[in-house]
Amino acid sequence: MKAFLINNYTKDGLQLADVPAPTVGDNDVLVEVHSASINLLDSKIKKGEFKLFLPYKFPLILGHDVAGIVTQVGKNVKKFKVGDEIYSRVSDFHIGTFAEFISINEKDVALKPKNLTMEESASIPLVALTALQALVEKANLNKGQKIFIQAGSGGVGTVAIQLAKYLGANVATSASEKSFKLLKSLGANVLIDYKTQDFETLLKDYDVVLNSQDNKTLQKSINILKPNGQVISISGPPTPDFAKEMGLPWYLKIVMSLLSFSIRRKAKKRNIDYSFLFMKASGNQLENIAKLIEADIIKPVIDKIYTFEQTSDALQYVESGRSKGKVVIKVK
Repeated sequence: MKAFLINNYTKDGLQLADVPAPTVGDNDVLVEVHSASINLLDSKIKKGEFKLFLPYKFPLILGHDVAGIVTQVGKNVKKFKVGDEIYSRVSDFHIGTFAEFISINEKDVALKPKNLTMEESASIPLVALTALQALVEKANLNKGQKIFIQAGSGGVGTVAIQLAKYLGANVATSASEKSFKLLKSLGANVLIDYKTQDFETLLKDYDVVLNSQDNKTLQKSINILKPNGQVISISGPPTPDFAKEMGLPWYLKIVMSLLSFSIRRKAKKRNIDYSFLFMKASGNQLENIAKLIEADIIKPVIDKIYTFEQTSDALQYVESGRSKGKVVIKVK
């Protein structure tokens, strides 16, 4: 089969190569990839930014999100059959959706939402799971609470705004002014133009911040939270708790303790809870997300669709930071 891969950590583009088709384990489904989507995570892995706790072997096929059709099932598979239309965010160390086929453990798979196309379905898994795990599992976001979602027009932001609105929260977000109309339609109440306005002077007494930006923005985020508020960061720095959760060796706990020391100290002084979220694959949660999509509570936001041959260009476009919503690759 054809696949886009890297042979080492690199800032350059992906290489198209012929590789052996994947083997199907007893608990796996073989999926013919119809669409995949690109996430900043693909870029970070490509450049080696997460090699401390995600040490991949090469050659490595990138890609975490997929929508496609099951063509073969392992002998222990109970939930899926040949011909099922599915979507998935595949598990870490089992990635590789920038390819014609991928073998996925059934626990990471769900039937795709009935009201979405393959391209729309492929745009959803990683960003929706991130939003769900941040807002529901970590923040326990409730009706009437105030949340600041940074980079509202990004992949995670567009879904997180819709989910926060559904949970009854009051949503502030930052973006460029040209995205305001879209973000208002998704449910944002307070819109901040990051080019001309400073959120730190405009927002106060917030319950939750979903941070996806740099360290400076993270430091400022603490100042807008009320005591006992929470800042959940999906861009780091990682914490000792995260290292423990991942079962990482002792020396990485020390590294992560040092990396996050300053932000944890500042948060503690203000009685704020700081946590780092690295989302996990979950077929069960994708089933719940599919229900929200079928009920028109969450809608995908797609910026551009590229052909399979243009996968490297698509990744470059996401790396440019100009994309609004998600960038999708149509494989079939």
